[in-house]
Amino acid sequence: MVIYMVSFAGVEGFDWDSGNKDKNWSKHEVHWFECEEVFFHRPLVGKHDTIHSERESRYAVLGRTAGNRGLAVVFTIRAKRIRIISARDMNRKERNIYEEQIKRDTGF
Repeated sequence: MVIYMVSFAGVEGFDWDSGNKDKNWSKHEVHWFECEEVFFHRPLVGKHDTIHSERESRYAVLGRTAGNRGLAVVFTIRAKRIRIISARDMNRKERNIYEEQIKRDTGF
């Protein structure tokens, strides 16, 4: 797995509508604002989701909310805005990847 920091240069905000704002709450009990919080806290570990990038580039990131909740977030960037496709709690494998990446990056 190739892990790198996703660049957000030129991104101007988030793209929410009635179709995606509450779907992560109903499916995974993740609020829309928790999805946004992940992008404002470091470290953020991500990768290009090449398998699901047929029509548009998709990315997956692992990160933490303001309340230290570990989330896995899949998103795309449309018209300079982050559009969340899915967000859920990290599973055990993802938590391990996240922690190992932090250790590699920080030496701790």
